[in-house]
Amino acid sequence: MTATLLPPAPPAQAHRDPNILRWLAAYTSSMLGDSTYYIALSWAAVQAGTPAQAGLVMSASALPRAVLMLGGGVIADRLGPRRVVIGSDAVRCAAVLAVAALLFVTSPGLWPLALLALVFGTVDAVFVPAVGALPARLTEKGQLARVQGMRGLAIRFSSVVGAPLGGLGVALGGAAAAFALAGALIAVSVPLLLSVRVRDLPTAGNGTAWSDLGAGLRYIRRHRVLAPLMLAIALGDLGFVGPLNVGLTLLADRRGWGASGMGWTLAGFGVGAGAASLLLTVRGRVPRAGLVIGCACVAGSVAVGALAFVPGLAAAVGTALLVGLLTGLSGALCGALLQTQADPAYLGRVTAVSSLVSLGLTPLSMPFAAAAIGAFGLGPVYAVSAAVCGLGGVVALVVPALRRAELPG
Repeated sequence: MTATLLPPAPPAQAHRDPNILRWLAAYTSSMLGDSTYYIALSWAAVQAGTPAQAGLVMSASALPRAVLMLGGGVIADRLGPRRVVIGSDAVRCAAVLAVAALLFVTSPGLWPLALLALVFGTVDAVFVPAVGALPARLTEKGQLARVQGMRGLAIRFSSVVGAPLGGLGVALGGAAAAFALAGALIAVSVPLLLSVRVRDLPTAGNGTAWSDLGAGLRYIRRHRVLAPLMLAIALGDLGFVGPLNVGLTLLADRRGWGASGMGWTLAGFGVGAGAASLLLTVRGRVPRAGLVIGCACVAGSVAVGALAFVPGLAAAVGTALLVGLLTGLSGALCGALLQTQADPAYLGRVTAVSSLVSLGLTPLSMPFAAAAIGAFGLGPVYAVSAAVCGLGGVVALVVPALRRAELPG
């Protein structure tokens, strides 16, 4: 009797895979802890020092994160992203709980808060690239776009829920209780990550860290899709961050909308971006991804520029929703292309380069945006920012390899 060979079963869809769901729960818990931590840090810094000193504490993590991010990508590729993520969450949990314990027993001033911010920035430099490199070791390439959408939903959920959790912690027990809650949330991620199974994929070579970093940068520069994609991401983020952060604060103040109006506008943006992530989660693949990125980025830049000229709060909320939907879609697809186009052995370094722009260099544009608004007004600055953002879409449309890039089926 001849044995019948059955074809291998197709891989489970990401949103139904228990292994992916454990990773998603760990990531969400870690991000909730992050959001709660920032509320606790800002409250504690304001209580312990002057507004200027509090601002310095809040920005203390930016420098080590920017300086060390590329090295963090090398570490993620050399050691494996799962190990790095687990170690990063363990260090962050220990640091936050140590400061919580210190605040429970004494009032030490600003120095432990500044030190904690420095630790977070240093750990983020290795955590962020490792988080970006991990999905490729959890599922097949055809599911990575869906995972990117799920990750986007986790980020939106964490930003919406984490701030009220931090505020609740402060209300119930001050900054110490909020720090303790943040540490507990980050701690939940560690056992979940330990239970996640990963595939054995190639890691970085056995050369020096410098040679691995150079190899990663050369890999990106020579890649027909990744090189222009990095430029598109950089331009899109540089044009987007100013208007949607400091620019929106000044817009709400000058139009008389107040803090609640700014909150409603940000909520509109969050709903739009969340809808884009949900679309990618449900569909798993968007045809002609490169072309969609270019068109969505160009259209989104028009919506960004229009924010400065809307007549009232309701129009601003609707425009912000459109901005979130279009830029959220282009951003999610950029992330999905990074995941699927990059060789897994280089994915930590690829993620580090893209994250360096978003988390390291782009925030530096905010003080310049504020100064420019003070000198030239909202309209011109929003228009220039929109033009820079739109250039990212133009890059995606005019570079043939990126325009024709597809997500795997």
